[in-house]
Parts: sequence; structure tokens; C-alpha cells
Amino acid sequence: MSKSKNFTLGLLSGALVGSVIALLYAPDKGSNTRDIISYRLSTYIDELSHLIEQLSDEKASMSEAKRKGDLVVEDARKRAEDLINEAEDLLGSIEKAKEDVTE
Repeated sequence: MSKSKNFTLGLLSGALVGSVIALLYAPDKGSNTRDIISYRLSTYIDELSHLIEQLSDEKASMSEAKRKGDLVVEDARKRAEDLINEAEDLLGSIEKAKEDVTE
């Protein structure tokens, strides 16, 4: 696993353990605690959904950028090949002109 995955896993497990300990020592009634947990859980789910949506949008834009980059590279490669062919043709015609002049 990468360091960022390990860090995220550690952060989430630490938050979970902290939450369980906080629930065990909570001075509030169980129904109030459940309401608070329900509210926070729905908030976290909404935030997570928003984050997932953002990441998928970024992935789509990255895919589009890669596709456009590939097209630019292919176009540049084709132009370079065309320039090389033109240069070879020009050198060939120069050599032919030299031969015609020396004859």
C-alpha cells in the first residue's frame, strides 16, 4: 500500500475507535446520541457522495485531456514525418540539379 492509503486507513480507524469511546462515555441519553449520530452520518454520506462525484468528474476530464494530448502528439508526429519527406525530396532535387549542371 502507498503511504497515503496507509495514512487514510489509519485516520479512519482512529476516528472509528474515538467515536466508539466517545459513545461509551457520553453523558447524554441514548435517543439523543442516536439522533446526533444519524445526523452526522447523513452529513458524512452527503460529503462523501459529493467527493466521489468530484473525483469522477476529475477522472473524466483527465481522460479527455489524455485523449487530446494523444491527438496532439499524433498530429505532431505526422507533421514531422511530412517535413522529413519534404526535406528528402528537396535534397534529392538539389542533387539532381547538381548532376544536370555538371553534365
